[in-house]
Amino acid sequence: MLWSLFKILLFVALIVALAFGVQWLLSVSGEVLVTFNGQEYVLPPLMVVICALALMLALWVLFKLAGLLIAALRFINGDDTALGAYFDRNRERKGYDALSDSLIALASGEAREAAAKAQKAERYLQRPEVTTLLVAQASEAAGETARARDAWKELLAHDRTRFVGVRGLMRQKLEEGDTETAMKLAEKAFALKPRHVETQDTLLRLQARDENWDGARRVLTAKLKAGTLPKDVYKRREAVLSLADARDQLARGDTGKAHAEILEANRLSPELVPAAVLAARAHIEAGELRRASKVLRVARARTPHPDLAAAFADIDPAETPAARIKRFQPFLKVAPDAPETRMLDAELHLAAEDFPGARRALGKTWETHPTTRSLSLMAAIERGEGASEAVVRGWLAKALTASRGPQWVCDNCGTVHADWLPVCTHCEAFDSLEWREVESGGSGTATLSSEMLPLLIGPSTAGISDAETAAPAPEPQKQNDEHPADTDATRREADPIETLPAGSSPPAPQDEAPTTAGTSRM
Repeated sequence: MLWSLFKILLFVALIVALAFGVQWLLSVSGEVLVTFNGQEYVLPPLMVVICALALMLALWVLFKLAGLLIAALRFINGDDTALGAYFDRNRERKGYDALSDSLIALASGEAREAAAKAQKAERYLQRPEVTTLLVAQASEAAGETARARDAWKELLAHDRTRFVGVRGLMRQKLEEGDTETAMKLAEKAFALKPRHVETQDTLLRLQARDENWDGARRVLTAKLKAGTLPKDVYKRREAVLSLADARDQLARGDTGKAHAEILEANRLSPELVPAAVLAARAHIEAGELRRASKVLRVARARTPHPDLAAAFADIDPAETPAARIKRFQPFLKVAPDAPETRMLDAELHLAAEDFPGARRALGKTWETHPTTRSLSLMAAIERGEGASEAVVRGWLAKALTASRGPQWVCDNCGTVHADWLPVCTHCEAFDSLEWREVESGGSGTATLSSEMLPLLIGPSTAGISDAETAAPAPEPQKQNDEHPADTDATRREADPIETLPAGSSPPAPQDEAPTTAGTSRM
């Protein structure tokens, strides 16, 4: 609007200036003497200006005629396109000027101006594969979805721009949330250009979202052949697809194929925790206990995860707590400095009711790595050693506000998941979950043995007899010489964590303590 007004004002200003110029020339006194071929011509100033303009016009016409004559001679000599090129040269120049203006406007963020210039270029150039593309992009930038959709559809009619049209429509459907149509368009775009990286990634994400594992494998193989995916990343994602397919096979009851997929996933990515757990259980079912133990130790060296310890415990589920402690020693030597290792060792001793040993195993983990699980373990140790209820509740009160520890977190959007999944439930990113600690909290559950619940919250008061309710607290076990028993008073002096005095109400009911049953199952 402002530009149109500016052009009108400029035109009016030029007309006024021209009128003033003519009036000035008429009012100027004097004459111009021109001598040509022995003849003298006396001309007024206005006539001189008119003659100069007429001469310039005559020269321009002369050059045009000369160009037309040259084109005619080339046509006579056999160049069939000479005359057409002569007449189209001016049209092309105007078309390319409009095309350049459209590109500049689009880069400047003037989407509507870019679309108008693109349509002008189309009138001059008659090249819809170029100008329609600019109209589509400019319309998308201006928010004119319907106009952009029509432009993308027009591009489907040309071989050179069919892929661009399919890709544009696919992106529109993704923005609208129509993933079913977007999937079909992505498959069409992939068929047209299998090496296009964006199309590969989009199709892989959509296929993984729909659990089309075979289709995702084909795309993954195409990415590897195209050189757009490193070999190690390919093996990791192929393992994820195999594991996801194996889970579906197990759900359908096809254990034979599922076990083959599980073992393949573990072979491709030994550090993938869910694959290692399922592979170990498959070896256990087959009686291959040594292989199961090796699989779990290899995975634990990369990611100390409680599920690995749970699977290692299932190798001999009937063993005594003392025998289990002994059998777990080689397993604990893998990543010995990890907080998970210390907490696992403490759980083993708690299951054996060796509370001083659990304290030694846990060490200062509750201080160097305070999490819900480590602080709850300290509460269990204090209860087992006969500490007062206030001391135990003090530890549990700290556990309520402590970090949840490592969890399955999406690297793409930061969503916390209770279990590992091949696709994030929030952003639908493929293979984005990582076992790590969330810095700013987040939802999730602490991984803690269910056998430790009585140690943490005591016997439930629901449905038990009065005699059981009135039963005195167990006497503290006799401490060894290395860790002499502490009285309640000395413990309170040495440990300032006890924040609740005797007789005061706890911060939360005992049955709401953060002692969710975990996966270690010691």
